[in-house]
Amino acid sequence: MRRLSLLLALTGLVACTTARPRPAGPPAPTEPLPELRLKPAALGATVSLTQRLVFAHEADPGGPRSLEALLEVDPALMQLAGFAMGQRILTLRWNGAVLEEERDPRLPAQFQSGPVLRDVQLVYWPADAVRAALPAGWTLEDGPGQRTLSKDGREWVTVRYDGTPRWEGRTQLTNLSEHYRLTIDSRPADE
Repeated sequence: MRRLSLLLALTGLVACTTARPRPAGPPAPTEPLPELRLKPAALGATVSLTQRLVFAHEADPGGPRSLEALLEVDPALMQLAGFAMGQRILTLRWNGAVLEEERDPRLPAQFQSGPVLRDVQLVYWPADAVRAALPAGWTLEDGPGQRTLSKDGREWVTVRYDGTPRWEGRTQLTNLSEHYRLTIDSRPADE
């Protein structure tokens, strides 16, 4: 009886952790998303935030991954530091011309800092600044609590905001092109 119970429990665990096939529907966009590379001053504000980031990729059987971050933006510089289990694993600095990166050697080689910069700017920078940086065919719809990046009428990225201003509270970014969801819980660093 014990063996049967153990076998059923293990079968249940395997079933819960097995990747599910994607539901049928229109295929996800495959063209790369545009880089934004906006100047820090284009944010129009100085912010200093502590954040909890939860990243879930549909191909990751290990489930969502989380890390803590500090984000600071002033007119001259955007800095982002990422921490896992209390240790700094990444620092990005963007001055509007050069993206500098310091990374822990344990950070996976496939991790790229350019998409991080793109996502931060897509989420927080003013819609007019983002629109001005988009290539032909790309559009950004911006309304209360939501932002959508589309190409030729097809949604590629959606961003939902719970806070005002946008950089406070919970933000959820869903990237249909690169198959991930990012949840960001932010608060001012001085709290």
